[in-house]
Amino acid sequence: MWSAEQNERVFGKCNNPNYHGHNYELTVRLTGPIDPDTGYVYDMKRLSTLIKREILDTFDHRNLNLDTEDFRHLNPTAENIAVVIWNRLRPHLASHLALSVTLYETDRNSVEYHG
Repeated sequence: MWSAEQNERVFGKCNNPNYHGHNYELTVRLTGPIDPDTGYVYDMKRLSTLIKREILDTFDHRNLNLDTEDFRHLNPTAENIAVVIWNRLRPHLASHLALSVTLYETDRNSVEYHG
């Protein structure tokens, strides 16, 4: 555990002993060959259901530090959140599909993770 001074030095205004929050926006991108029978790379309804189950139902409106196992011992920076999201989605997708996760912390700040 870091001291209050070290937290302030590293995290600046994001340092708050009672935590702070963001209204993140998430973009999940799948790339791969188009299925000639369906015309899809992946069914968007299935992707939406997967994101809801694996990500939104787990993290939305939660204190990531206190309410989730994924961040109990991992600092929920945007970078770490993007990696966790990627890791939660990847096992549910065919290996031939490339997965990219972009997480927007603000309208000007985002991170992207490709695995």
